[in-house]
Amino acid sequence: MATLLAPEFEQPDELKNLTNLADLRIGAEVVDCSDQFFAEAKRMLAFDAPIFIENEFDDHGKWMDGWETRRKRHAGYDWCVVKLGVAGRIQAVDIDTTFFTGNYPASASVEACYAPDGDLSTVAWQPVLENSILGPSQHHIFQTQQQKHVFTHIRLNIFPDGGIARLRIYGQVQPHQSSHDTIDLLALENGGRVIAYSDAHFGHPRHLINPGRGINMGDGWETKRRRAPGFDWCILALGQAGEIEKIDIDTAHFKGNYPAQVSIQATYIEDATDPQLIPQSMFWPFLLPAQDMQMDHIHYYVREILATQAVSHIRINMIPDGGISRVRLWGKTQAK
Repeated sequence: MATLLAPEFEQPDELKNLTNLADLRIGAEVVDCSDQFFAEAKRMLAFDAPIFIENEFDDHGKWMDGWETRRKRHAGYDWCVVKLGVAGRIQAVDIDTTFFTGNYPASASVEACYAPDGDLSTVAWQPVLENSILGPSQHHIFQTQQQKHVFTHIRLNIFPDGGIARLRIYGQVQPHQSSHDTIDLLALENGGRVIAYSDAHFGHPRHLINPGRGINMGDGWETKRRRAPGFDWCILALGQAGEIEKIDIDTAHFKGNYPAQVSIQATYIEDATDPQLIPQSMFWPFLLPAQDMQMDHIHYYVREILATQAVSHIRINMIPDGGISRVRLWGKTQAK
């Protein structure tokens, strides 16, 4: 059976600074839905791009990589309630109908609410996206309403029925931790994001901030073999600025291709524009001087850390090339 991969999608620049709040990897989950006869709703929260397997059927019909309801034979519409992985301000949504060509919804709307205790019985749902027309097998990116409000749950309404391959809820993470809590300030679930990188031939640096340990060598940042002087690097923004107390660098699964050394530079910048950071980053002071790496190993650093003040951005230098799985920056958020 042939498996088709979704066409490569170039994420618009306005989304690159935002976190997908409805990402399964950071704890997003389906709370309830009206129907999921053909395909269970949680599939549309997966990080990986959808696939299509020709001639793949299950007991309910054609297997689809997404959420799909049965054909509606009465008045009404289908809906799905999703608990966001982290609370945040919603800036945009991507309703992706890839591979749904004759079974996509005619239109969709999104509502949201704030219910940190999970009790939805008395919440007031607010419109985030008005009912909007959808098309076959494509990404639909919409700017949202209520961008200043913080939400914990969304309700996707599809009219009248059909299938959605992926749902992305892009926004800004709303911190809920106390400034006295020690957290991973770089973590995806805390708003960390990738700004720029020298190379990502085998694996994107966004994997560095994923939850948990890497599941395989593909779940990490890996560059091609360097055949010229220099070294590889990536620039990341912390979700929340803070003073770093401990650093973890994990080379899980990288055994014959781990870097010889890794160093980290850092700075504190307010209201930075991303393109400016690339040349500036070369001159940032070192947070962690170059450290020798081992294969398939978690490296912990405390006394080696040089910074004694809050940082907001870092540059990871991988010398000269290779792969690392995760980087953690443990610290307390900057008091406001």
